[in-house]
Amino acid sequence: MTETQFVEAVGFSNLLPGSEALKLAMFVGYSAGGFPGTLAALLGSILPPTLMMLSVVSILHHFEGDLWLQNFVKGLSPAIAVVMAFVAWKLFRSEKSLSWQIILIGLLSLVAFLFSVPSPIVLVGAGLLGVILIR
Repeated sequence: MTETQFVEAVGFSNLLPGSEALKLAMFVGYSAGGFPGTLAALLGSILPPTLMMLSVVSILHHFEGDLWLQNFVKGLSPAIAVVMAFVAWKLFRSEKSLSWQIILIGLLSLVAFLFSVPSPIVLVGAGLLGVILIR
């Protein structure tokens, strides 16, 4: 595969929905070996992370009731919250000023959190408000 073909493959893989890395691997696999190359690239891209996740889940399932694992998750939760707040800060820091629409979406999300609204509903609602309010 030439450099030009690879650049075109990267551009084409960005047009299609899904994981760019997986689409690009399949395209390179097809270029190198046709349909069997595509299957090899697909399996080579999907199988290792799937096996790792299954291994981690089976290990965690074995220790599911242990107190140390519950404490590990309790200790991990605030760290994840801080990382998410840091990412939000970096995103909004690049804005020249926070608009009232962004502040409203943030406040409504906080209210939804306080009333224990399920996370997927909050995310879809915030996204829809973003489409409606922010233009």
